[in-house]
Amino acid sequence: MNREIYKIDATEKAPGRLAAEISILLQGKNKADFNPATDMGGVVHIENVNKMKITGAKKEKKVYYSHSGFPGGLKRRLMKNVSMEFVLKHAVLKMLPKNRLQAERIKRLKFI
Repeated sequence: MNREIYKIDATEKAPGRLAAEISILLQGKNKADFNPATDMGGVVHIENVNKMKITGAKKEKKVYYSHSGFPGGLKRRLMKNVSMEFVLKHAVLKMLPKNRLQAERIKRLKFI
């Protein structure tokens, strides 16, 4: 299968709006022959991810949680302590459907 390559410049774009656009391209929803059961999406290259626009006080207050599954295993990370690539990849991952194709689709998200 020939996958199309999409290049997106993230300069002055909000992470959520950018993630919505990326998830559509990764799923292949922009194609006329879209089928949800097949992986028809393209490869998405993101440029200038560090120049994304973060509005309000999110940089200081937004928290990303992860849990190891063990008692007391809750970990917290503030947005200011994580990379912008993590922020965008996390947003895209949450917008993709939770099915067997999710892992393959997120692998096609590349940061340049």
